[in-house]
Amino acid sequence: MNRKCCFTGHRMIREEEKGGICRRIRETALAQMESGVDTFLVGGARGFDMIAAEVLLELREREGKKLRLVSVLPFPSWRDKWPKEEYSRQEKILRGSDDILFSAETYSRMAYLDRDRRMVDESSVCIAYCTHWTGGTAYTVRYALQQGKTVLNLAVRDGNRAGQ
Repeated sequence: MNRKCCFTGHRMIREEEKGGICRRIRETALAQMESGVDTFLVGGARGFDMIAAEVLLELREREGKKLRLVSVLPFPSWRDKWPKEEYSRQEKILRGSDDILFSAETYSRMAYLDRDRRMVDESSVCIAYCTHWTGGTAYTVRYALQQGKTVLNLAVRDGNRAGQ
């Protein structure tokens, strides 16, 4: 039986936080792999999702870790208006993904929420980066907790929010 873990987090990540976030994603993903997780779901958003996917690809490509990366996306044209650099980063993530799933055929606000619920429903653990309790990340964390999933919030260290 394969165990799955999903990622959710804010799109806006301060530059000075990225190094610590990468380290915590790596440590947490490795710990999850040791407990039997072999599949990681990422949502394809800018910010935390992309950072998580890049860390996972690095674990697989540079360190030889056996893991499956699944990109769960809201709809096929979700990134059409992104800046070129981020579009290119996402293209590399998609090329490295073992599977690509879409929640809808076309844009709708519900496509994003459906994507978030799908990732949680298919996972036993949700790794989050949630520093404030409004927006899509907070919605996904609350949904995961309501579904009885384990939520590991990387924005909280030793009882304090990251960056404080």
